[in-house]
Order: sequence, then structure tokens, then C-alpha cells
Amino acid sequence: MNIIFADSKLERESNSAKSLVRRHGPVQAKIIQRRLVQLQAATVLDDMRSVPGRFHPLTADRLGQFAMDLDGPHRLILEPADEPLPRLADGGLDLAKVTVVRILGVEDYHD
Repeated sequence: MNIIFADSKLERESNSAKSLVRRHGPVQAKIIQRRLVQLQAATVLDDMRSVPGRFHPLTADRLGQFAMDLDGPHRLILEPADEPLPRLADGGLDLAKVTVVRILGVEDYHD
């Protein structure tokens, strides 16, 4: 799957183990790197349902975004970025056809 980033700062940080460790600590950095490798290895976004760790859609003001569990309450937040977004007959998102995701960041949105 193709991965793009919300901004260049996030992309630089995500592609540097040293930057990830500095910002998130060694445990979290390793998990973030693992998640990014899993996303790159996936053919479509639907493949993430079978990867260990929770992958789930978000709701309310984050509708259309997805989260991947990291360490503790932290999540890797992403959204489908195909143009146009592949849709099912009922209007829902067709995860089996999403081939591009945009990484939005790492955060604890539970507060």
C-alpha cells in the first residue's frame, strides 16, 4: 500500500528512527515503525484487519479516519487517500479497494 503523510515534518519524523525515539520513546518508536512496515506490506487497507493489534474506524468528528493501537492509549491515526475514494453500493467505504493512506499523526485522543 502507498503511504503519504499529512505534512513533511511528520514524514521526516516517521522515516527517522532517531526522531521517533526522541519524540515517542524507544518502545513507542519501535511499534510505530512496525505499524508503518505493516501498512507498506498490505495490498489494501482491508488487510489491516488481520494484522495483530487493533485496527478500527473512528467516529464522531473523526469519521472517515482509522486508528491502529500503539503502546497504551496512543494510536497511529490514518485516513484513506485514494482519489476518488472507493465506495460500496450503500455509500460506505470499500476497504478492499483502498490502496493509499495518509498518516495524520500519533496521539492519545481519549482525553
